[in-house]
Amino acid sequence: MKRFWLFMPLIVALVVGVVLFAGIGKDPTKLDSALIGKPVPAFSLKNLKAPDASLDESLFRGEITLLNVWGTWCPACRDEHDDLLWLAREKNVTIIGLNYKDNRDDALVWLDRLGDPYRTVIYDPKGTLGFDLGVYGAPETFVIDASGVVRYRHVGVVNGKVWEEILLPVINDAQENG
Repeated sequence: MKRFWLFMPLIVALVVGVVLFAGIGKDPTKLDSALIGKPVPAFSLKNLKAPDASLDESLFRGEITLLNVWGTWCPACRDEHDDLLWLAREKNVTIIGLNYKDNRDDALVWLDRLGDPYRTVIYDPKGTLGFDLGVYGAPETFVIDASGVVRYRHVGVVNGKVWEEILLPVINDAQENG
């Protein structure tokens, strides 16, 4: 039994080494999503700006849409906000916001102060839709085709490079094969 305890540090070091080695070279923005190729999960949540209005998954039918998960508590969401405004205004991209685990008043002030790139914003204070989407945090952005099917999930900030190299090709593919 004493010999076992002598080798314990070596065993622990080997296990930690294998775990760390397995993660080397993996891109943290490319988290797999079980929803790719599946419809947006069913939901019924309130509209951020019109709390008496309910929104559901039908919101994502009819045109290709970006679903952007954001919160006022998220510094990276602030970093990407100007790029989202650019996409909405200059590229005519339809963006639906998912205000995730946030305070309604804070979110409204944020959009009033920084500008509103969203066609509409789903208010998800408890994170129920976020959970169903597999959201780890914010920002995350999903490409949803005109049939309401999730085509891609991007974890992290959307900027010009992400738009050109990742999201636009996915959107173009969805238009061609939609």
